[in-house]
Amino acid sequence: MDHFDDDEIFFADEEVEGSGEAERGSWKLLIVDDEEVIHSATRIALDNYTFEEQSLMFLGAYSGQEACELLAEHRDIAVVLLDVVMETDDAGLKVAHYIREELGNDQVQIVLRTGQPGLAPEKQVITQYEINDYREKTELTELRLFTTVTTALRAYRNLTRIEKNRKGLELIIGSTGELFADQRLKEFTAGVLTQLQAVLNLDKGSMFMQHSGFAASSEQGDMKVLAATGDFNSYVGQPLDQVVAVEMRQGIEEAQRRQQSIFTEEAYIGYFKSDNDSINLLYIHGCQKLEQLEKDLIRTFSSNIAIAYDKFFLTKEIQETQREVIETLGSIVESRSNETANHVRRVAEISYFIAIKAGVSERQANLLKQASFMHDVGKIGIPDAVLNKPGKLSTEEYEQVKSHTTIGHALLKNSKREIMQTAAIVAQQHHERWDGGGYPLGLAGEEVHFFGRITALADVFDALFNKRVYRDSLPLPEVISIIEEGRGSQFDPELTDLFLNQIDEVIKLNNLWPD
Repeated sequence: MDHFDDDEIFFADEEVEGSGEAERGSWKLLIVDDEEVIHSATRIALDNYTFEEQSLMFLGAYSGQEACELLAEHRDIAVVLLDVVMETDDAGLKVAHYIREELGNDQVQIVLRTGQPGLAPEKQVITQYEINDYREKTELTELRLFTTVTTALRAYRNLTRIEKNRKGLELIIGSTGELFADQRLKEFTAGVLTQLQAVLNLDKGSMFMQHSGFAASSEQGDMKVLAATGDFNSYVGQPLDQVVAVEMRQGIEEAQRRQQSIFTEEAYIGYFKSDNDSINLLYIHGCQKLEQLEKDLIRTFSSNIAIAYDKFFLTKEIQETQREVIETLGSIVESRSNETANHVRRVAEISYFIAIKAGVSERQANLLKQASFMHDVGKIGIPDAVLNKPGKLSTEEYEQVKSHTTIGHALLKNSKREIMQTAAIVAQQHHERWDGGGYPLGLAGEEVHFFGRITALADVFDALFNKRVYRDSLPLPEVISIIEEGRGSQFDPELTDLFLNQIDEVIKLNNLWPD
């Protein structure tokens, strides 16, 4: 226990006023001392203290152990007034070490207060323990305490702002990859909304309101809400002009008129116009407490998002063009065999559906869907007389038809594009069998690519259930019986079970594109 004259720690002409209870937005100050009189005197001296219009929230600990527990619980403590000698001669120094080394907290300001400076020499302590200030208790008059706390809070404020800025920039940089990973406008815009709210909530202990927001786009005519959070959840899918209140509409119209992102008294309205003239808006409510730092971060984020929208729509345009080319080519090839072009669409849609049910990711399932349009592209190399022969094929003609798998693979294999490489696999392997008796490679079991196994099922089902030039369609019970017979021989047994368990949904997909 420290020994000193109690009179030297009391401040003249002061009365205990107020309870010192925490107010929202208060700076947290931790008093660590084993003497109650120190706690009382400090609270009295700083009872009416404010810094940047925020009062102090007092926390008290009477031992090093209590201090460590409070520091672990309250990670946003701004200042610690720390005694050195408590339960041990170096208890305070151990607390300082715990703060910096174990908690890794470099922002809290540690003011060491001691009544026995000989036990903790100032130069040694500041050098070894990353102490921000060192005071003997006898020199902490009311004015000096005011100055010390103000200096400490100013340093804490600056450090937290720097940390917020760092975290904000990390979020902005990190969000780019996540946003570009989304392939559809709805998911992309929802990602933008999520990332922006993350920037707004940098400090989870701040006074910011719970933000609510929505994202809207005019890509296909009238502006509609694509994604929303909080109070605006019910807006999704609705026309923007039918759901927003008058005051919200005024802000949105102002952003549209100025063609730039703006802050209103309560909201941030992000305005993004892509190169294809699509207008995209983000509306975040609850921004009235934002500091200039947060606003600057949001502006930085917005500039990145404007570029991201342009890149998204450019990528989307390329993907749509690629998809149309693939679908058109697949349809043209299929039309040569006197079968409707809807065969390749049905195979593609059923393949996608089965892939999703089998646990394939959305991205990979979409890749299979596009690739499946090309499963018969090799038929382009088969003579019309053979391809459209209504009767039974000769052995030589059958070998010609079988060659469409190798022709298709040869046409596609040299592309470096993922979708074309996938299409090459599907074109080559959709006639392989689980038991190894298929063609052209005679692969067996899991040697056959998973996508090839899926497309094989979808292709056989469609060939059986729909009319062909050489026969009529078969009734569903017969189709199911044939597929059941092929379980474990022609088809992957697990995929067969999954397929048959979903047969009602498969029939619905088939009926969407009839011959």
